[in-house]
Amino acid sequence: MTTTTATTPVPFLDLAPQHAAIGADMARAVTKVLHSQQFVLGGEGRALEAELAAHCGARHAIGCASGSDALLLSLRALDVGLGDCVVTTPQSFFATVGAPARLGARVDFVDVEPGTLNLDPASLEAFFARCTRDRSGALREPRQGTRVRAVIAVDLYGRPARYDALEPLCRKHGVALIDDAAQAFGASAGGRKVGTFGDVTCLSFYPTKNLGGAGDGGMLTTDDDALAERLRSLRVHGSGKQRYVHEEVGWNSRLDEVQAAVLRVKLPHLDAWNAARREHARAYDDGLRGVAGVRPLDAPGAGVESIYHLYVVRAVRRDALRDHLTQAGIGVGVYYPLPLHLQACFSYLGYRRGDLPAAEAASDEVLALPMYPELPVASRERVVAEVRRFYGA
Repeated sequence: MTTTTATTPVPFLDLAPQHAAIGADMARAVTKVLHSQQFVLGGEGRALEAELAAHCGARHAIGCASGSDALLLSLRALDVGLGDCVVTTPQSFFATVGAPARLGARVDFVDVEPGTLNLDPASLEAFFARCTRDRSGALREPRQGTRVRAVIAVDLYGRPARYDALEPLCRKHGVALIDDAAQAFGASAGGRKVGTFGDVTCLSFYPTKNLGGAGDGGMLTTDDDALAERLRSLRVHGSGKQRYVHEEVGWNSRLDEVQAAVLRVKLPHLDAWNAARREHARAYDDGLRGVAGVRPLDAPGAGVESIYHLYVVRAVRRDALRDHLTQAGIGVGVYYPLPLHLQACFSYLGYRRGDLPAAEAASDEVLALPMYPELPVASRERVVAEVRRFYGA
């Protein structure tokens, strides 16, 4: 048993305890794949797709090579491309915007809710109100008049976006809705699990995720039979039912059997791991309550269950607090220091500082504290004590 002292480093994330608990099971699963000599699109991948679909209640789950590829595939399957517009949040990992940009689509941003940092439905509704309709009835965005084809909502830090508002809003305007749930598999809202919102959901199995593999991996879920069939084709170069006969140009984006085997071992543990994260989050909330200068994000409301991929606070003098914790041996992270609309590579979109004030303010204040299921209570309490010490609380 490891003893935690006042000087013991507290890592931001530690995967070693998880490996110690189930490493032998994962090794057996990988060895089984090696002996099978079936490495791509085999039984492990099909089984994982079925198990994951059942876990979240989706009709289809389609494995792919990464969460970034899941976004690309979903957009392409929805016929988003050159000359189209995709609307999304500025507060996310780069891939959320990189995917539509790589397809030649214009990206427009709407602001976030200050309390959750998820896409703000009211801001999206205001954006739609500024749009126009062409003679065909298609929605045209207000800056350049490109056709609005899709909205990408992000379940940031493990909390589902406001799909109770986003789904009817997108339906009203005839716009597809994609759920970028790379950080949120296992979360739920309104009696529905992530994986069942919007037209298609994109998942990531990057090793740091709550359900993480031993490398890159991704998955798409949908209830649309035709969309699922097209996604399965696009992940294999756009091939049809007859081998080497291609209906369109796709990608080489398949979830390999080794990753599928590892993920199948981990999936039965996911709910318990997420429950442990929620317990840590409640303890952080309690420990930081009343500390002037630091504020946790809003607690999930009734019927909403976050999986706390990250535990994020908004902090006055964020950079100084980050330096204080780092010097104390406590790992922290900033997610994200620069909103996507202000990234240099997207300057051509014409956004300026001040356009999306809620996201811009958040980028100066957000700080993620150590969070993983096996985080020792003593380590968590030391984190709280150091934050309180910094603010003199």
